[in-house]
Amino acid sequence: MARVCELTGKRPTTGNLVSHSNIKTRTRWVPNLHSKKYLIPELQQTLTLRLSTHAIKTIDKMGGITPALFSVREEHLSERLQNAKRRILKSRRG
Repeated sequence: MARVCELTGKRPTTGNLVSHSNIKTRTRWVPNLHSKKYLIPELQQTLTLRLSTHAIKTIDKMGGITPALFSVREEHLSERLQNAKRRILKSRRG
């Protein structure tokens, strides 16, 4: 399973740990991901998502998953969330 946040698109980053003696060691920092269930009221459906803690805080601040979906650019969203966003737009139109 890839360590990627489904809402923000955060991925692992790499770099060097530098010791006091200036020895460089390659390392990898992974995002703090958690599984969380959200109800999408427009679709009457529950989605289980792997989100970073930053994304969870953003969803809570915006008042739900639906406003958070519409505030994020399409290229950052996972395929499942892109489909959910399209279905929400379709249900609002008709």
